[in-house]
Amino acid sequence: MDWSEKKLFLTGFLLVFAVVSSDGVYGDTMVTGTVFCDQCRDGEISLYDYPLSGINVTLACPGSGGQYTTWREETTNWVGTYAIKFDGTPDLRGCYAQVSSSGQGSSECGVAAGPAGSLRLMFNMFDMEMYTVDPLLAQPAEPMSFCPKSPSPTVPVTPVKPPPVRLPPVPQQPPLPRFPPMPPTPFFEASACPHRQWMLPEHRCYWKVVSPDTKVAIVFGPIAARRYGTDLTLWQGMSGRGDPYRTLLREGTTALLNSYNSIAFPYHSFAVLHHMNWALMGSTRQVLHTALGFMRANSGTSFNATCRFNACR
Repeated sequence: MDWSEKKLFLTGFLLVFAVVSSDGVYGDTMVTGTVFCDQCRDGEISLYDYPLSGINVTLACPGSGGQYTTWREETTNWVGTYAIKFDGTPDLRGCYAQVSSSGQGSSECGVAAGPAGSLRLMFNMFDMEMYTVDPLLAQPAEPMSFCPKSPSPTVPVTPVKPPPVRLPPVPQQPPLPRFPPMPPTPFFEASACPHRQWMLPEHRCYWKVVSPDTKVAIVFGPIAARRYGTDLTLWQGMSGRGDPYRTLLREGTTALLNSYNSIAFPYHSFAVLHHMNWALMGSTRQVLHTALGFMRANSGTSFNATCRFNACR
């Protein structure tokens, strides 16, 4: 990380500290997770499964008599994630999250619920706590028709050796056309590039999943549309500075591009969308804290990575 990136990181940290000092210390607790549709009813997440929106998730905690009581219930958003927020820092040891009903989501995949998930404390700073829950599963009544079937027992058959067959010679095929070389990709390597690298013309080929002209509202959803409008593009959002919300958009967009570009990036794409929307629904302090987390990941300092871009041909 060069000196300019270090100054940017230090400035973000001082802004977070200033907000905490000026607003006073108060506690917030957040429990987050994702619900997937277990289409094959195999009890695990596979290529056939997808995040499920409109599913109710209940948070239950042990009471004084040992009985579990419901504390809160929340519904998953359009990307299948949920966020249960508490004022203060209650004791959530021994609590668990469980899919409770289909709500307004898919009736086909809300018939049965998978096992409950325990809470894990992931963050504790400035009297703020964040818990995560392993992915929860909602299941249809029966496995989908495209799911792989269990192999049925077969009766051993004595193989019969077929007679030799003489095939005519294969005619020589014309040479394949020469295709231009594919742009280099660091997908299977740890790579993190700051926003300035993504905006260089020689790195334009790395914009694969989204383009610079894609609208912010389409990528980040209706909450971002209310804050940034419906006409702002990702390229314009990456030029923002001087305002906490524009800084969040710049670093969040950069984190999303890095998550598409490297499987080793600390945030996967769904996590970037979740953290962006959670920050936009919270206070200015949450906006600065989320932007700071994205900034650290984009600089590569949090997982010892560098930007592995090469100039596009």
